[in-house]
This record gives sequence, C-alpha cells and structure tokens, in this order.
Amino acid sequence: MAYAKAHYDFAGKVAVVTGGASGIGAEAGRQLREAGATVVVWDLGAGNAAGTAFKVDVTDRAGVDKAAFDTAARWGGIDFLVNSAGFAGPTVPLDAYDPAAWTRIVDVNLVGVYNVCRAVVPLMRQAGQGRIVNIASLAGKEGTPNASAYSAAKAGVLALTKSLGKELATTGILVNAIAPAAVRTAILEQMSPAHVQTMIDKSPMQRLGEPNEVAAMVAWLCSGSCSFNTGAVFDLSGGRATY
Repeated sequence: MAYAKAHYDFAGKVAVVTGGASGIGAEAGRQLREAGATVVVWDLGAGNAAGTAFKVDVTDRAGVDKAAFDTAARWGGIDFLVNSAGFAGPTVPLDAYDPAAWTRIVDVNLVGVYNVCRAVVPLMRQAGQGRIVNIASLAGKEGTPNASAYSAAKAGVLALTKSLGKELATTGILVNAIAPAAVRTAILEQMSPAHVQTMIDKSPMQRLGEPNEVAAMVAWLCSGSCSFNTGAVFDLSGGRATY
C-alpha cells in the first residue's frame, strides 16, 4: 500500500526557479505551480508566450539583477527561490581539465548561486519573509573523483547555504540546500556511462533518484511545515550519504 503524499497550498506565492526549463528545476517548478504558486523560470533556454520565463545566464550579474527587478515589478515580489541552474561538465582527472571548462563549471554552479541570491535576498528582506532552496549535490560532500570542478562548486554551495542561513536566521528568510546523489536527468548525458554506473553502484537502494523526489523536498522546504531549519543540508541519496 503506497503512502500518501503531502499537499501544499502556495496560492499567492511567487517562485523563481533558475534552471527551470529542464531537469530538476522543471519538475520543481511543475510541483510548485500545481500547488498554486506563480512560477517564474530563469533559464538560458527560457522564454514563453505567457511571460512567466526570462532568459537568464546566472553568470551574468547585470542580467540576473534585471530579472530580479522585472520579476518583482510584475508579480510584487519573490517568495521562493530555487537555485537549480547548473551543469556537470566533463568527467576527467583534475590535471586533464581544460582550465576554461573548470572555471566555467564553478562560475555556473557556485558563482551563479551567489549572483542570484545577491539579487533576490534584498527583496525578501524587504518583505520580511522568504524561502531559498539551493540544489547542491552529494559530490559537494564526498568529492567525486574525476569531477573536481563540480565537487568543489557544490561544496561551495553547501558552505554558502550555511553562511547565508545564519546571516538571515532572524529575518523570516530560511535558506537550505538539498544534496542529491545521481538523479535521472539530462545532466547525466554529460557524464560517461561508466561514471553514472559507479554512482548507481554506490547507492544502497541501487538506483538513480527521480526529479519528482527532489521536487517534493523542494516543496516541503518552501512550505510552512519547514519552520526551524535554516543553513541545513538535506541528503537525498538513497542511503548513500554517510554524514
């Protein structure tokens, strides 16, 4: 007999989801929208007739600032921020990395989170409330071999989450991170099959995570049921995480 899933009422809430055009971000946006939130996608591949998506490169600080201004001007503010934009890049030993590729991975996965938080946090401060959910990775805790840039960037996201969570702890804004193991998205296509199989083999559940499982945790972290968690890291690893 299946367990019942949680249901949320996010009517009247505005959620920004970076990287929301595909993968985990798209599923997070779908679940938030299904619960009544207005979801605004910031993504390089975004753009739609309804005007609820902006083409945003999270490494472009001026573009991020403009998207934050335009979103708040149109919908009155930003209640939820889900930082899901990212990419894995090649899986090669550190000394075999193209330095430009290494830097780009860190810029998108870590500096991009800083740029977006920098633009959105003042809006949340003004409102006296908000929820920020950063999609990190178990790689940021374990340090995945042949993924030094991605691991380092995601470790940075975890530390940023802890730092920002403490900074905002008395403001009504909660900042938390999710650290998934391998999830079945297109990002896995950037990795070698052997690398993906290694990640599956490390999972006690012997499977990949699913985007809807990550999105369900995003929804809880955005909800009123999450009230005494900030600067926290939530594992989503099928039992793989050991600390």
